[in-house]
Amino acid sequence: MTIDKPFNQFSKQEYLECIPNHQLYTEFNTLGLYRSLLENGNLSKDDKLEIRELSHYYFKKTFDFLQLKDPQTFFEVSTIGVELTKGDELNWWRIIRENQEKIIKEKKLNHRNFGSYAKHDCGIDYCPYNGLMIRQGSPLAETSMHFKKDRNKDVKMQKALRIKKESRDWKRRRNEEED
Repeated sequence: MTIDKPFNQFSKQEYLECIPNHQLYTEFNTLGLYRSLLENGNLSKDDKLEIRELSHYYFKKTFDFLQLKDPQTFFEVSTIGVELTKGDELNWWRIIRENQEKIIKEKKLNHRNFGSYAKHDCGIDYCPYNGLMIRQGSPLAETSMHFKKDRNKDVKMQKALRIKKESRDWKRRRNEEED
């Protein structure tokens, strides 16, 4: 069975019927479901909260993985109906970052190319690379996931080149002084 219209056009009743029977639909998309809560203008805040709780009952594990796959959607869905100060928002993002690290460590993932982090998004509307799939660590990877414990791999190489140059310069000056 297929869903004939986008989630963001559903009424509350349609959500309540569709979510418990999600296995019957061949094209059911949980990310689309959570995004539609943000985009649907037909629902009140209370309706969105009720649908979010019902969705969590069926898709909590998938929702938790959204922290890694699409952290912006995770944040917005988690804070539906909550008034946040700037400090609260920063705390939420700190918690999301910590959970991302934990998920990557638990799943023993050797890369961080997930969802929104796997595509180029520099913020410039006319950039020809927007939406392009990119390799982590490439110069186009402008919005990649960073953690405090991460180390810059180029530092060692830069230091080695600097020491090599200083050694060459020192030898050159020493030879000039001897002449």
